Amino acid sequence: MARSRLHTAVVVLAVTLAASASAAPSAPSAPTATSAASAPGSGTTDGRWSTAWAGSPVSGETSTAACPSADGLRDQTVRNVVTTGAAGDRIRIRLSNSFGKEDLRVGHATVARQGAGAALEPGSLRELTFSGKKSVDVPAGEELFSDPVDLSVKDLARLSISVYVPEATGPVTNHNLGMQHSYISGAGDHAGSADAAPYQTSITCMMLVDGVDVVSGRDAAGTIVTLGDSITDGHSSTLNADRRWPNNLVRRLNERPGADPAVASAAISGNEVLVDRVPVYFGISALNRLDRDVLAQSGAKSVIMLEGINDIGAASADAKSLIRGYQQVIDRVHARGMKIYGGTLVPFMGSNGKYGGDYGSEYGERQRQAVNKWIRTSGAFDGVIDFDKTVRDPAKPAYMLPAYDSGDHLHPGDKGYEAMAETIDLDMILGKR
Repeated sequence: MARSRLHTAVVVLAVTLAASASAAPSAPSAPTATSAASAPGSGTTDGRWSTAWAGSPVSGETSTAACPSADGLRDQTVRNVVTTGAAGDRIRIRLSNSFGKEDLRVGHATVARQGAGAALEPGSLRELTFSGKKSVDVPAGEELFSDPVDLSVKDLARLSISVYVPEATGPVTNHNLGMQHSYISGAGDHAGSADAAPYQTSITCMMLVDGVDVVSGRDAAGTIVTLGDSITDGHSSTLNADRRWPNNLVRRLNERPGADPAVASAAISGNEVLVDRVPVYFGISALNRLDRDVLAQSGAKSVIMLEGINDIGAASADAKSLIRGYQQVIDRVHARGMKIYGGTLVPFMGSNGKYGGDYGSEYGERQRQAVNKWIRTSGAFDGVIDFDKTVRDPAKPAYMLPAYDSGDHLHPGDKGYEAMAETIDLDMILGKR
């Protein structure tokens, strides 16, 4: 595989899914959300908004077995199940038509606490409106907030967000690696149904929704955004169990007294820092999506970045190119007055048999080591989280410790993700030192 030297990029905290993708032409910067209520982060009289859940969107033009996005929807309701990274008493929902070619007609939308499967918790259903109206058109290439509604949610609560679309959507903007079940109904508007019966199709992506904001009515602690790829997205963790490392970070923060920051994930499985990958469900590059997926999140105060393994493995990027990309990300985050913490890339030796390219190759390992040395010693980040040191095998440091390895030698399993969250210095990311 030719060694590419054409990359310019950003830094993120994640790892990747596939190895057989090629780079697509660079996309323009991603749009940020408009609002039917108030602008992101603008707050209300009863507190400040924080992003409690985010699902970085990708184009729906290519389906996967678990996400029939290319088929589109018509006269159907999708019920998205998402897990919050913050508690609050008032919420708003962000619809996404980021990759739509035409305006998206939403006929009805609701939010509730999840019951069992596609069912809703009794008494928790809330109707969503948009500038006071039940229906709304989301412009092509845009996102849009609902009006706020009163609904109490806890940290790591499951919310069911139902969106009815009366007309053909074309390929559906989605977050591809959900790691939990969502649902699609048969024909008709079932957004107001508390029952699971209309929802006969289960999927593991989230469609047409990419954000949940909360306000707690107390002093807000802001939002920590985790920027990454499939490792931050929880690939190979247990389905429907919320064992991603950002979920485990929320658990650790909840053990501390006082107000907790929200934790919102800006991960896309298979994503790269430097280039837009194909298939399109790997997303536009971290550099191209940084504004929308990270900087525009409500209450964003800091970033944890873990990304770059796919640049090395799938595109044979060299360390110098990745470092230039990281520096661009750091500079743009700092320009917003935010802090950014760099995560070292975890071991991937042994993964070449499944993923090919330079995943786990001798060349790939040299680049990973060079990138990690720079992350640890350059001082470019506001702090370092040494994920590599935490999950590597002390006897064979190019390999992941078997107890933490999911089995593909690229992604950790549940125990590995738990160890990754445990290695984060909470005082550092909370600005205590």
